[in-house]
Order: sequence, then structure tokens, then C-alpha cells
Amino acid sequence: MTSTRPAGPTRWEALFSDLEAQARAQSAAEADALVSELTRAEHATMTLADRFRAVVGAMVTVELLDGASLRGVVLEAADEWLLLQGVRPEPASQHLVPLPAVAAVHGLARQAAPATSRREAAGLGPVLRSLQRDRARVAVRTLRGSSAGRIARVGRDHLDIDLLDGRGTRLVPFTALLVVSEAP
Repeated sequence: MTSTRPAGPTRWEALFSDLEAQARAQSAAEADALVSELTRAEHATMTLADRFRAVVGAMVTVELLDGASLRGVVLEAADEWLLLQGVRPEPASQHLVPLPAVAAVHGLARQAAPATSRREAAGLGPVLRSLQRDRARVAVRTLRGSSAGRIARVGRDHLDIDLLDGRGTRLVPFTALLVVSEAP
């Protein structure tokens, strides 16, 4: 009796090939799911400051809580604040923006860059104290309006501004600050 072998793979070989293909497909799907999950987890750790740090030197438009917009080049970004170089039609001065005063931003990239220096982790107080030491003329804007003057004192959570119009001193909590700009 002669046995005739079918040409091509046997039934068992086809079954094992199919199982291997299914295993490869499942492994690839699991790897894709893992990459997606790791990407989501990484995005969940990004802060607004990290997003601003990734675009230092780029032009952005920052919408403030009062509805005003500031257009400028990102000079620096720290965990609590952003420094913009204003451009026309805005006054071409520097603007210190506390991050809690930001309502929206146009021009940010999807990337993020973590803090790499102690200055980037510095709070709002040290930056305001440097303006105080320099006796810089500033315009301080809150939801209640603007005041021009010189920073007289900087506390842990507030600043005092000596008003240029001679009407005394105005205390402004950091939570009320929208922007501190160079004054002419």
C-alpha cells in the first residue's frame, strides 16, 4: 500500500502556523496597548510649566482670567510663573504671569520639558523680590484693575506696591495677581 502525502503543509502544520500568527498578533496588540498606556501616563505627569519650558523662545498668546490676552515670546518658565517678552500690538515690555492667572494658551507644542535648574523651581516671591531690589517701576494687574508703582515689600503670599500717584500703598495677594509688567 502506498501512502500519498498531500502536497503542501499538513493539517497540523497549518494549525501550528495559525496559532503562531495569532500569538504574534496578540503580542503586537499588547505592545501597542502598553505604549499607549505609558504615553497617557507620561502625559498625566506634565505640568503647564513643563509645556511652557518646551517652547522657550517661541511666540505664544496667553489669555488671562480677566479675558485679556498677552502675545509674546516665552523668555522663561518656572513652576509658578512665566516670563513673556511682549510684542506689538502689545506694549513691548516684559510680563511676569503667575500660572494660576492663565485661562488658556495658543501656540504651545505637545512636548514638555521638566525643570532643569533651581531657578525654574523658584516661586513667585523670589522673582518679585528681585524687582523690589531693583526698584523697578511696575504695573500690577488684578481682576479689580491695575496699579502702577514700585514693589515695597514681598511677603510669602502677597506684595505691597507703593503707588506712583501718591495714594499710598496697595497690598495684593499673589492669588489675585494676573500680571506684573514693566511700567514706562
